[in-house]
Amino acid sequence: MPVLAVQPAEPIARRPAVRPVAAEEDPDGPPCPACGTPNLPGRRFCRRCAAPLHAREQPKPLPWWRTVWPFRRRVRGGSGRALRGTVLVLAVVGVLCVGFLLLPAGRYLFEDVRDKLGGTAEISPAKATASSQVPGHPASAAIDGVTNTYWGAPALGSSLTCVFDKPFRLVGVMVHTGVSEEPQEFRQGARPTRVDLIVTTADGEVHEEEVTFTDKPRPKTIRTGISDVVSVRLVLRAMSGQGEGRPIAVREVEFFQRT
Repeated sequence: MPVLAVQPAEPIARRPAVRPVAAEEDPDGPPCPACGTPNLPGRRFCRRCAAPLHAREQPKPLPWWRTVWPFRRRVRGGSGRALRGTVLVLAVVGVLCVGFLLLPAGRYLFEDVRDKLGGTAEISPAKATASSQVPGHPASAAIDGVTNTYWGAPALGSSLTCVFDKPFRLVGVMVHTGVSEEPQEFRQGARPTRVDLIVTTADGEVHEEEVTFTDKPRPKTIRTGISDVVSVRLVLRAMSGQGEGRPIAVREVEFFQRT
């Protein structure tokens, strides 16, 4: 009998090992709110319909003031919070500003800012009177609008009073001293170097300030910032160029109001 070659054995598939199956635990968790199927504790979704097992808590009702604009809650979470904060800050700032303006210092600062930001216009007095004057140089020469005439005061202590028709906000006063703007003629005459500026308001309040002038021909500017002014008085306290027969010369006094 002939000897045949050995054939390889046919492969036999390995049988799967059978593992013991653990007994299913009885679902004793809360039933599904959608289908009523019981579920194991700790599950978040139903094992049958996949509905959420734990419903979200409903938000508490808002207080009545949160239902009024601009404090009412918007649809989107956090929406409108910036607006409410801005309105609240503006309200606080408004209250502080009102309280600040009720104080004298606050009112003064507010009016001073308005003086600097606003315009000015010259205002003429209704009349001018002097406590004393030399012949030919009356008090009216100090408010006539020209600088080639002057009020001549015979001595220190003389005063010039300007009265106005209605109260106004006095922003500043400009004083032209000496007999002329020409330097040579300016030095030949007597001129004031220090005066008392006395301002009276409509309610009778008096503001007094001592002002020193530079001894030069150019006009001198005095910043005031006083409301409801009805009269302004200049009292001569010091002079330069003193000489016998030389009156103390004030060529022109100009007043400026806020527009």
